[in-house]
Amino acid sequence: MLQSEPPGNLKDTDVDVRRKMTLGIAYAYSLNFEQAEKFLSEAESLAAAKHPELVGDVLLREGTLALTRGQSEIAGSKYRAALEKGRVQNNPFLQASSLGNLALLATRQEHYDESLEWNLEALEQAKAIDARSYVAIILGNIGWSYLEMGEYEQALDLLGQARAAAEQAGMVRLQIDVLLNTGIAHYQQRDYELSKQAYQQALALATSTTDRAAMADCFESLAQLGLATGELDFAQQNQNKVTEFTRQYPDRSLELYSFLVTGRLQQTRKQYRESESSFNAVIKDSSATAAQRWQAQDRLAETYMMERRDADAEREFRQALTTIDKARSASGAEELRLAFLSKSISVYGDYMEFLLGHARVKEALEIADLSRAVTLEEGLAGRSSSSAQGQPKIEPQRIAQQLKATLLCYWMGESHSYLWAVTPRSTEVFRLPPAAEVQQEVKTYRQAITEMHDVLGEESPEGKRLYTILVEPAKKLIVKDSPVILLPSESLYGLNFETLIVSNPTPHYWMEDVTLSTGSSLKLLSASTNSSSPTQKSMLLVGNPNSPNREYPPLAEAPDEMRKIAGHFPAGQCKVLQGAGATAVAYLQSNPERFTYLHFVTHGTASHTRPLESAVILSKEGDSFKLYARDIVAHRLKAQLVTISACNGAGTRAYAGEGLVGLSWAFLRAGARNVVASLWDVSDASATPELMDAMYRSLDRGENPATALRQAKLFILKSNGSTVFRKPFYWAPFQLYVGS
Repeated sequence: MLQSEPPGNLKDTDVDVRRKMTLGIAYAYSLNFEQAEKFLSEAESLAAAKHPELVGDVLLREGTLALTRGQSEIAGSKYRAALEKGRVQNNPFLQASSLGNLALLATRQEHYDESLEWNLEALEQAKAIDARSYVAIILGNIGWSYLEMGEYEQALDLLGQARAAAEQAGMVRLQIDVLLNTGIAHYQQRDYELSKQAYQQALALATSTTDRAAMADCFESLAQLGLATGELDFAQQNQNKVTEFTRQYPDRSLELYSFLVTGRLQQTRKQYRESESSFNAVIKDSSATAAQRWQAQDRLAETYMMERRDADAEREFRQALTTIDKARSASGAEELRLAFLSKSISVYGDYMEFLLGHARVKEALEIADLSRAVTLEEGLAGRSSSSAQGQPKIEPQRIAQQLKATLLCYWMGESHSYLWAVTPRSTEVFRLPPAAEVQQEVKTYRQAITEMHDVLGEESPEGKRLYTILVEPAKKLIVKDSPVILLPSESLYGLNFETLIVSNPTPHYWMEDVTLSTGSSLKLLSASTNSSSPTQKSMLLVGNPNSPNREYPPLAEAPDEMRKIAGHFPAGQCKVLQGAGATAVAYLQSNPERFTYLHFVTHGTASHTRPLESAVILSKEGDSFKLYARDIVAHRLKAQLVTISACNGAGTRAYAGEGLVGLSWAFLRAGARNVVASLWDVSDASATPELMDAMYRSLDRGENPATALRQAKLFILKSNGSTVFRKPFYWAPFQLYVGS
């Protein structure tokens, strides 16, 4: 309809400009770049001469042409110029479109933090003018960015909003894309049934509109799902449909995913040479994303393993880790780097399995540790990268010897899990059940504790089973009353191992046998062995703030706890911030790096979706009453011990490799050597002040923080008073986290 010239009365009008713009974009999408450039150039000349209000719209489409041609720098320049025109003209539609396209460009370049900033600004503009289709598109793009970074819960939340907005706006293709991304998020969380439902819903929509490209995307996703669930015939049937489509309509991105699926199908048929070719096609393609490349490198390593080409397999595993590291380092925002390993952690597991298959126990432990606490370590060391090729060798047995402790290092995997037990004399590995099996036991047992059950008196079967699964394999290597340092994994971050029940000689908590603490990584434990204890002790005591609102009422026991803690320090060595003086600004201005001890007695919050938004609740100053984890991280500390006597101080969000991220992580990240924090809501009852008082009494006697905390818990457990506080709910939330 647009091919013919407009009638005379419309020639050189705004309609003519829009006609040329539309033709230009149509030719761009048809990959006829010469014609696209011709029409867009004519549109720009006509707009500049007679319709300057449309110059920004033309620039926007010229940016899309450049993006389609793979000219990222030109696309960015055009989009920025369009955004500037939109701002000068106060054109909110043009601004929203330009911002959205800048976000898309950033995502294509895998700059996800930059993409989120552009998208959030675009979303604000679109909502302000009630541009519902823009809102739907932008929500979908934000969800995609979170998906690419491994933030699956955030992604699902945004994608759910995008789907609702797309349905309301009647945008079928966007609904299909959102459903596909929803399926991917469920797939990455190993919820294959929900993933299949989302893919099939997308396919039904695509089929109803005869959208062949969308149908091909659905078939590709279903083929990958078939591989994951072992339904190889199902996978092959869907892959055949993708191959048929790409023959007629070349789509390089789809072809790259197709190579990954085809390569895996070739593996299953022992067509190893063909499999190598498929994976190498992805690795060598400059347009492949980092995720596609490391998946291909990981799978190529598997192929080499099957061919017994071990040296080649190890090379590819190393290359995959390097690809992951470079992509992760390129992400600027700390919260995005935290989430990054969740989508690539399986590569570490595959390499580790390879090493264990060759009885290389210590090296497998090194690879497991390579994925741990990367962001935490970067902050403490001030480094920008933790290259898999450049890591110094760790010596686990030397660390165990210097700390005079047994190290229990866990790895939870989909098929099976592992425990390394490290003593000064040996390193042994034990195979454990799959992650899902252990996770269910942990969930049930933790629920029993937080619901205030007497799990010892009731002889909880989960408490006994978890001890049998997680500890008993290494029992012979653990000396009674000795220190044990745990390096958990996955769901184990939320488990207090002290509460596990040892059956013999009579049922008792494992805490009665050993002194437990939790480490972040062997690398950081190695650094902690070189740290010296403080020669003088000083305390910054913050708490008992004025209630900022009804959500955070006064804590009845806070004054008693503050008084007890202050009593362990001479007046000149204890700075107290309480009441109206206990504000976030007062803490930050008190030079917290001067103190060897910090103690907080107040409410705390743990943000699951944005862990660095976790906060200590203090007195209101202006509109603010929160000391956020992100602010804690920004101020260096030298404290021997930070105690967060608040709810959920350890956080509720566990990241692959990084562990629970919240207030305790933030204080460790700031430089604290040890942090005591809670795993769940702490009861405002007399148990907490008594426990903290007992802990500081032990510290006064020269005990280390781990021993002091254990002795305080045993004091509560064995006390002759009310038996209610002997339940783990009251003493078990507090754990010691060891930093560097």
